[in-house]
Amino acid sequence: MKTDKAEIIQLLRQLVATPSYSKEEDQTAALLGAFLEQKGIPVNRDMNNVWVINRYADPLKPTILLNSHHDTVKPNAKYTRDPFLPSLEDGKLFGLGSNDAGGALVSLLACFLHFYDMPALNFNVVFAATAEEEISGHDGIERLLPVLGPVSFGIVGEPTKMDVAVSEKGLMVLDCETHGKAGHAAREEGINAIYKALPDIEWFRSFRFANVSDTLGPVKMTVSMIEAGSQHNMIPDTCRFTVDVRTTDAYSNQEILDIIRTEVKCRVEPRSVRLNPSSVPSDHAMVKAAVATGAALYGSPTTSDQALMPFYTFKMGPGDSARSHTADEFIYVKEIEDGIDRYIQMLTLYNNLK
Repeated sequence: MKTDKAEIIQLLRQLVATPSYSKEEDQTAALLGAFLEQKGIPVNRDMNNVWVINRYADPLKPTILLNSHHDTVKPNAKYTRDPFLPSLEDGKLFGLGSNDAGGALVSLLACFLHFYDMPALNFNVVFAATAEEEISGHDGIERLLPVLGPVSFGIVGEPTKMDVAVSEKGLMVLDCETHGKAGHAAREEGINAIYKALPDIEWFRSFRFANVSDTLGPVKMTVSMIEAGSQHNMIPDTCRFTVDVRTTDAYSNQEILDIIRTEVKCRVEPRSVRLNPSSVPSDHAMVKAAVATGAALYGSPTTSDQALMPFYTFKMGPGDSARSHTADEFIYVKEIEDGIDRYIQMLTLYNNLK
């Protein structure tokens, strides 16, 4: 099926003009579904997730997933433009979600259209536009994966300058708590919960995990919030603090949690252990195909829906992650056009390698 880049850019403009905050993506889901139906492609939808599969899909062939999200964060407070006005200036398309991750989303869609009618592919191609990525929600890709069935490889569309994140840090947020005994601050009574927490806080600051990832470096732990006490003259009996843990492919999230619990005395409760780190071997055929298109390889410190995919993936897309969630977000039109060409070239090379 012919890929019309002008039509793809126009679709992105329509997406930008349509508010799609996480859990409120119903209108952009409808827009994407209508676009695909106009192409004569049978569309599947579950809640705000939309997906399609190539015409000549064969259950005996492996499946390649092309995935990106169509939800956005809320506009940065420093916007000087209307975030929902998709204006074009000096080759830049401005608007909320244009860079993260609208450019990657429509580029992957264009790539899917290119391969949709091809009968001689060595793999199936599924395009999935999913919800709730910005909040790591349960009703996005995590909900959809059991419906899709076995997936051999996933390409996750995020703004990476079309370089390839062959690994990605995972995330755990830990809620920690120490307990003491309340008393009057003027007298030698009570047990100060803040003082009990200090050794553990220092441990989180200074501890270094033995295993270091080749691409992601060390596990990083940051105490990012603390709460204790209710008034100046009372010894606090409870101290709560939050730790942001960026995990690597050197450990699973559960392994990191087990080590932490053996080392500290405070109570430690993870909000989730589901956002795991990921990595793919550099000699994987899809990585080789990406490198052949000119992509550089790197490890990403930020999380995406890769964390929820239990198969090999990498993150790759037009745009620049430095623009994500910023005021007056934009993407260059040429980045999208080049992204479409690079995606198509990569899958063509992969098909020939198989």
